[in-house]
Amino acid sequence: MKNFRLGTTSLIVLLVLATLSSSSNARLPTCKPSGKIKAKKPPTGHCNIEDDDICCIKGKVYTTYKCSPPVSNKSTKAVLTLDSFEKGGDGYGPSKCDNKYHSDHTHVVSLSTGWYNGGGRCLSNITISANNGTSVKAMVVDECDSTMGCDEKHDYQPPCPNNLVIASQAVWRDLHVPMNEWGELDITWSDE
Repeated sequence: MKNFRLGTTSLIVLLVLATLSSSSNARLPTCKPSGKIKAKKPPTGHCNIEDDDICCIKGKVYTTYKCSPPVSNKSTKAVLTLDSFEKGGDGYGPSKCDNKYHSDHTHVVSLSTGWYNGGGRCLSNITISANNGTSVKAMVVDECDSTMGCDEKHDYQPPCPNNLVIASQAVWRDLHVPMNEWGELDITWSDE
């Protein structure tokens, strides 16, 4: 009988902990899709058709977001990608925060719409940490639009996922990621 009481007590404790845990998780903000975009074929010469991962594909439906996953005080999980912020680089115009271009040799990033926070992080530094134990500070200079895409304004590129930190070559280099592995990397980031 003693084992039964211990088992029942343990079960009750576990149920209480599970209830507390689920109710506290229910209060965490969530980020749900805000809509969808059905892509049309980009006009000739407006998008690199050989690179399907950055060009809208006719008929494909893309999910849009007005938010990003909640930001943690210590570190927020994200996906790091690569872009050039130089004139004539991968981007299609000057950075949104300062209307300037930035050298591939400077630590600059673009954030998904929710994290960009309506420009609230403009020209502020964030700390990016890789799984290899290295970290680097980079300045937020642009937004990667998660709310729209597949149009002329967005160079016929799909909406950004809501969890991207898009970084210059300097960031990748100083995170000690081998060049043949540049492109996409799971990272964490935090406000400075």
